[in-house]
Amino acid sequence: MSVRELVVLGTASQVPTRHRNHNGYLLRWDGEGILFDPGEGTQRQMLRAGVAAHDIDRICVTHFHGDHSLGLAGVIQRINLDQVPHPVTAHYPASGQRFFERLRHATAYRETVRLTEAPVGDGGVLAVTPSYTLEARRLDHPVESFGYRLTEPDGRRMLPGRLAAHGIKGPDVGRIQREGALGGVALEDVSEVRRGQRFAFVMDTRLCDGAHELAEGCDMLVIESTFLDEDVALAVDHGHLTAGQAARVARDAGVRHLVLTHFSQRYSEPDEFERQARAAGFEGELSVARDLVRVPVPKRAA
Repeated sequence: MSVRELVVLGTASQVPTRHRNHNGYLLRWDGEGILFDPGEGTQRQMLRAGVAAHDIDRICVTHFHGDHSLGLAGVIQRINLDQVPHPVTAHYPASGQRFFERLRHATAYRETVRLTEAPVGDGGVLAVTPSYTLEARRLDHPVESFGYRLTEPDGRRMLPGRLAAHGIKGPDVGRIQREGALGGVALEDVSEVRRGQRFAFVMDTRLCDGAHELAEGCDMLVIESTFLDEDVALAVDHGHLTAGQAARVARDAGVRHLVLTHFSQRYSEPDEFERQARAAGFEGELSVARDLVRVPVPKRAA
């Protein structure tokens, strides 16, 4: 059975707190695991969350500020220590190549796993697999930053009434799905498009076209909301979003499940982030992320 869920490893911005580790998010997408922004302490948070190095197939780094990348050294070494049996691909801003190399080779260790470096230049499509297409878009932060988006290929939803009308049943249903036609009946005659699921990960940024493009039509949007709305001037100055701004991005994009994260240490209670997101008009499912929680990707809409 396929599993699609977000495992939250850390939710703090810049400075960890007693209750929030630095960033870290593992997206389980069927049989693959994508680790986003492993900040300091990610390796220990993985242990606490029941995430193994073997679960990681890709690493996606949005930018090279420490709270989003200092955990790379430990994670990469753990992947090698555990002799993960499959290759791992790392995506990160090409302008930060020197930082990636320093973190990858921060200390001596034995390399046992093939780690493919796939730096992101101008964004666009990064990878195409049977389960998803991975894309990146440039964001607006004081250092170069990219957000990421997964899009599942569209499929077909069979329509029982139309199948019955054409006398198609039993093994013939599978046959028309595989072959695209059966006895003069086209697959399009007995089915409709089932839109693929969409997931986006948007970290440190001001409001920008990239954030809106990544969020468009997503089933789940994980987005930073470092500040509350009353501190919008700080958000703009430091290249971040407020809870209300993040919620409006989600609202305008038709997001089904909004996950707010990356909270400043100045705020101790998360309830106000939810209140401000609702006040901004977002009516979908809403999670204010907490460390070590699992958030299921919404099931496909009927």
